[in-house]
Amino acid sequence: MLLTVDVGNTQTVLGLWDGERLSRSYRIRTDARATADEMMLTLRGLLRDDPRVSGVAICSTVPAVLMELRRVFERWHDRIPVVVVEPGTKTGVPLLYDNPKEVGPDRIVNTLAAHSLYGGPCVVVDFGTSTNFDVVGPHGEFLGGALAPGIEISIDALAARAARLVKVEIAKPRSVIAKTTVEALQSGFLYGFTGQVDGIVRRIVAEVGGPVTAVVATGGLAAAIVEESETITHHVPELTLLGLRLVFERNT
Repeated sequence: MLLTVDVGNTQTVLGLWDGERLSRSYRIRTDARATADEMMLTLRGLLRDDPRVSGVAICSTVPAVLMELRRVFERWHDRIPVVVVEPGTKTGVPLLYDNPKEVGPDRIVNTLAAHSLYGGPCVVVDFGTSTNFDVVGPHGEFLGGALAPGIEISIDALAARAARLVKVEIAKPRSVIAKTTVEALQSGFLYGFTGQVDGIVRRIVAEVGGPVTAVVATGGLAAAIVEESETITHHVPELTLLGLRLVFERNT
């Protein structure tokens, strides 16, 4: 079984692969202060009912967590191959960016996965701590993209700065013209972020200069926006985990 680990700023997603089949996945809170011992206990608990892990692929946007994860797998009960997406790792993704070192490993992995599924050019919209718009070229190259504040960060910021407004669940209100404060917030967030996504995607497509094969949504907060979006064509929650599996195969 291959264990894939996607460490984001807010959440960490783990997936167990049985060949090309994702057999199980887990989503846990990212804690930059967690030690290798704590991470080891968490992983042992999650994986206690699963067959022995034979390999690991990791991408991380949190350096402190990545450092501790390296220690975890150095002490793993078996010596197993561990592939970390970092400079020098074979991904097959050309980075057409002014400074390739600035490109996050999650964006590289998503580019690889999206191109393997749909070819190119295509667009990936990753709903995480930030909302990432990644543009994939016809040959699987990373062309660049856009970054916007994430949905959850925006909700937290508004609740923190406005005394009479509260955090709300992202859900579809009864109507756009809301009759309660909660539904007014839901209307603003849901349709506001959907409009943002559709507006940026349309501009990307126009700049690409032709049709795209797919607009792929992924990330923990994608589901609500996908239902309302006019531009998103596919929802692939496991996109990053798939990309990690592909990177592992290229490096072992």
